[in-house]
Amino acid sequence: MSEEEKAKPEETKKDEKPEPKELTSVTRHTITVDGKQLAYTVTAGTIILKEEDVEKGEKPKATIFYIAYTLDGVDDPGQRPVTFSFNGGPGSSSVWLHLGLLGPKRVLLDDEGRPFPPPYRLVENEYTLLEHTDLVFIDPVSTGYSRAVPGEKADEFHNIKKDIESVGEFIRLYTTRNQRWASPKFLIGESYGTTRAAGLSAFLHQQYGMFLNGIMLVSVVLDFQTIHFNAGNDIPYILFLPTYTATAWYHQRLDAELQADLHKTLSEVEAFAMNEYTLALMQGAALPEEQRARVAARLARYTGLSEAYINRTGLRINIHRFCKELLREQGKTVGRIDSRFTGKDRDQAGEFYEFDPSMSAVQGAYTAALNHYMRAELKFESDLAYAILAPLYTKWGYDAYQNRYVNVAEDLRRAMAYNPYLKIFVANGYFDLATPYLATRYTMNHLGLDGSYMDNVTMADYPAGHMMYIHIPSLRQLHQDLVAFLQAAV
Repeated sequence: MSEEEKAKPEETKKDEKPEPKELTSVTRHTITVDGKQLAYTVTAGTIILKEEDVEKGEKPKATIFYIAYTLDGVDDPGQRPVTFSFNGGPGSSSVWLHLGLLGPKRVLLDDEGRPFPPPYRLVENEYTLLEHTDLVFIDPVSTGYSRAVPGEKADEFHNIKKDIESVGEFIRLYTTRNQRWASPKFLIGESYGTTRAAGLSAFLHQQYGMFLNGIMLVSVVLDFQTIHFNAGNDIPYILFLPTYTATAWYHQRLDAELQADLHKTLSEVEAFAMNEYTLALMQGAALPEEQRARVAARLARYTGLSEAYINRTGLRINIHRFCKELLREQGKTVGRIDSRFTGKDRDQAGEFYEFDPSMSAVQGAYTAALNHYMRAELKFESDLAYAILAPLYTKWGYDAYQNRYVNVAEDLRRAMAYNPYLKIFVANGYFDLATPYLATRYTMNHLGLDGSYMDNVTMADYPAGHMMYIHIPSLRQLHQDLVAFLQAAV
């Protein structure tokens, strides 16, 4: 054999990539809830997603990181509910619902949801759902510790269709390996995670024949037309208005009559938004001047902004401009994720805010707490950076919805039509300027389902923002509502 021929096998061997391996860390813990001690097991680990390759058989594509909580001492784990949880972004890990609402640990914040000075820490979460359901927190590809395997393109997973398929495949694998096909199954998603959950509701039963008992949607976006302020799309201006009012109410920018009772005020504004304001915007340039002046005056009254400013907007108040304008005279901006929070920009005369003060307020606390928890308590060790919030939303693909607005409400409608037992719970925050509550109500009212199916939908509103659970009174009520939903859906 020639020297050249001897070298070829070695070169081929060097080119071969090592087979990725699944990692698992199992730890055991206890928590006391309402005087009752719960023992539970945590599995932090990875599952490798593979696809069929005609030449090589199964080909590894991505490693999905997850954290699963299972209650100990259950006679038949196969009959116990299991809930799959994820956040949104796109590009967010599952940390927010995990350490804010559902898990047995939560990030310590004050009662209003504001962090204490660092260092940050976790405390026992007396509002965990672990007593009522096992919990599986999923990090989609490129979030948390989840990654495409070497040689595969991460961008392949950064689109609405592949994201749903990959998370759905993880759910199938976890359910099969852990003998949970007989369990009542739930999804809970937040923000873009509600988009994913609605897509999964159709994908899971169409692809795998997996029917769900319930879906919990926290801060909902299913129909993107309701939140995109594009030229020619007047719907967001209408649907955001009550949340502008709630924000102005919180910051004491309304007159005394409107400040007296938030719920009464919001009912008045909702009626105006869905009637007179809608009719005015539909007329465009044909709107009579007298009617224009009347609408501008009412918008000023309901938003805390000046009539002059509102007239300059053409009666159409963009959310990012609102966040900058409401407290401009105080040199402050208000948050988009939670408009109770305020910040300060370098340029106080600018058109848009420089950063979202509500997101920056909590991100550091959740990031530090998660990273400490992972090694110190869950004993999962990795030198990868845990991607709390990767900026995937800037390049996320929506090819399946080319030349139209993304709308997965139809997926949810189909899932409910195929499975009449499927229950839906929807949680909204009054001070959420990312996914306003009236936009969610509008979406749910346009599902195209008759009354008997709509009886399966429960909606609740809370006096907080997008992450309403950081506000302790809202967390307490949300916990009660979710427990009641789970019990009704099983």
